[in-house]
Amino acid sequence: MSLLDSFFKLKEHGTSVRTEVIAGVTTFLTMAYIILVNPLILSGTGMNLDAVFVATCLAAALGTGIMALVANYPIALAPGMGLNAYFTFTVVGGMGVPWQAALGAVFISGVVFLAVSLFKVREAIVNAIPRSLKFAISAGVGMFLAIIALKNAGVIKAHPATYLTLGDIHSPTTLLAILGFFVIVALEYRKVPGSIILGILAVTALSITFGLSKFNGVAAAVPSMAPTFMQMDLHGALNAGLLGVIFVFFFVDLFDTTGTLIGVSHRAGLLDQDGKLPRLKRALLADSIAITAGAVMGTSSTTAYIESAAGTAVGGRTGLTSLVVAILFLACLWLSPLAKTVPAYATAPALCYVAVLMCRGLAEIEWDDLTESAPAVMTALAMPFTFSIADGIAFGFISYAALKLLSGRIAELKPAVLVIAALWVFKLAFFA
Repeated sequence: MSLLDSFFKLKEHGTSVRTEVIAGVTTFLTMAYIILVNPLILSGTGMNLDAVFVATCLAAALGTGIMALVANYPIALAPGMGLNAYFTFTVVGGMGVPWQAALGAVFISGVVFLAVSLFKVREAIVNAIPRSLKFAISAGVGMFLAIIALKNAGVIKAHPATYLTLGDIHSPTTLLAILGFFVIVALEYRKVPGSIILGILAVTALSITFGLSKFNGVAAAVPSMAPTFMQMDLHGALNAGLLGVIFVFFFVDLFDTTGTLIGVSHRAGLLDQDGKLPRLKRALLADSIAITAGAVMGTSSTTAYIESAAGTAVGGRTGLTSLVVAILFLACLWLSPLAKTVPAYATAPALCYVAVLMCRGLAEIEWDDLTESAPAVMTALAMPFTFSIADGIAFGFISYAALKLLSGRIAELKPAVLVIAALWVFKLAFFA
């Protein structure tokens, strides 16, 4: 106990081993759904589900463990929601890129992330991006997830005239998905730990009971990671068509991780007097290492999880909380049969709930200023309706720069925004 107190500075942060362990278990329960959802999404690319399951657990354990031991923050990491959907449905499914090349793009984005973290380029980029676009990107990713979730649940389907229409809401699987969403929201409202994973398991149990899916067991030996390990294609990822993809992986993770770190740390009272986060470079290094290692093992980008706030809400203040989360992710390696038991419509409610959380940022947009709100709306709406996070970001930057210029407010435009907008125009013009 004295060793733990000395290493993690428990007394200095006003916490204890017992509190940190409880916080770690709480955080894990709120984000454990990723070990079921991520393999299911990425398997849509043709990747081996069992191998992705192992990669998901190991990438989460590695990133969270480094965050614990190097940065000493109660922040957990795992493959990010939204980025896994972009990986599967846009890059591989929409662009026809082999999943090996997509993994190569993730790996390169992790290396770039590592470089900007070491040389303080990150601060310059983050500070230059308009506040309204930061919120809009988060909301747009949430809407992107919602479209995928509603389709997987059968709530919506394609239509030749209206493009989208109501699906078969009499289908038992659709009704179970709708029920799962209600259960998750109700449990979350009542502050029940693990509401998301409980909702997924409830829908899965009902599905098995009604004979709609098959039970494959709970525990088994750890599957082989060979089908995805070291399979990333770096040469394929470096062609001109994937440069925009690398940029999106880097860009979205940059703001997702930074926003989560600042948000969770603010709630936990871990920011310094100037509102800055001590040891920020170490925290970002944990994320960038997890991204590159995750790509090597076979999963999409890893990022900091806002669900970490659940652990800080019950008293988690140090890296010991994260260490507990990392250990629990490692323990999940023996639960691969459970991951194969969960059907897509059982994870759809979780995606919808995450979408609800991510759309909260729209409330922070300056709606009275059209040069701020219009680009934000374009960003958020373009992501689900073009089925591309990249196109949403492009629409946002281009419209923001154009509207500021046409409104005679060029002084509000930072050079970095103009450069990024110009790069997107060039990319859409010549590499669309």
